[in-house]
Amino acid sequence: MSTIETYLKSCSELSRFCSQNGWIDNGSLHYAVTWLTDNEILVDVEFDELMTEGGGNLAGRVSCSGQMRMFLDKYGQVVRCEVL
Repeated sequence: MSTIETYLKSCSELSRFCSQNGWIDNGSLHYAVTWLTDNEILVDVEFDELMTEGGGNLAGRVSCSGQMRMFLDKYGQVVRCEVL
């Protein structure tokens, strides 16, 4: 798993793309790097938001997408992220 994917699957910023206050399905998470420099990466992200009923049963899925700018340290690790 790449550094970017690891970060995306654990960051709280992705939830800003959710519209139904549901859960992020990490299995559906896809990203594409659209721009990069030595210390910044711009990624397009897509994932499904899962909605559940009161009993915990899956009630539906909503496709979500957006852009994020990630700032990297000298080792290529994500140190900060902003939602665009």
